[in-house]
Amino acid sequence: MARFTLVAAATLGAAAAFVSKAGPAPAVARPRASSAMSMKLYDWKRREATEDASIDAGEFRVDNIRGAPGATKRKMRKGRGISAGQGATCGFGMRGQKSRSGRPARAGFEGGQTPLYRRLPKLVGRPTGPGHTNEVFSLVKLEQLAGVAPNSEADFDSLLEAGAVTKKKHKVVKVVGSADDVTVPAGLTVKAHAFTASAREKIEGAGGKCVLLSKTTNEVVEE
Repeated sequence: MARFTLVAAATLGAAAAFVSKAGPAPAVARPRASSAMSMKLYDWKRREATEDASIDAGEFRVDNIRGAPGATKRKMRKGRGISAGQGATCGFGMRGQKSRSGRPARAGFEGGQTPLYRRLPKLVGRPTGPGHTNEVFSLVKLEQLAGVAPNSEADFDSLLEAGAVTKKKHKVVKVVGSADDVTVPAGLTVKAHAFTASAREKIEGAGGKCVLLSKTTNEVVEE
């Protein structure tokens, strides 16, 4: 018993020798390890556009304008390994006609059946394609000019205000003749983008004048 008491006393004395006079040292808090499930946040998601799009913004120039965040993406690298998602076969599969090099079929080929460009009917003797479309006009008939006062000027806007015509569907206006015998007021100056031969003959036969307008600028081209 005495020997146990002496050993305990020696142990306590040795432990007290290592304790500072200021007291025991405080416990140090270790930083938490980051979770492995945290999602990677790309720079373009964290970035914001630097341009000021308000009304009071400065002048946009070639040297200060920038694209919106995320507008530009890196091109997909094909054939660089399976980890890239488009390796080996580059997304074209392993077999088949569409997996071969070069264009697998010509443009318009439908596997042997009659293609669409051969099934559609063609207009014989009439060219098709760009530059060969019909020009569509808003028409003004001679009987719609009958209510205009003699020796005055008439165009589509004045006829619309008078209620002789309705709102036009097309920008260009053409004056056409009539199947019936219509009396045109004398001395009319009619402005339009085009005239038929019969309408011009009627107007000029009554002492009037046909003024041709430009189809793009609406300025007088020919009087």
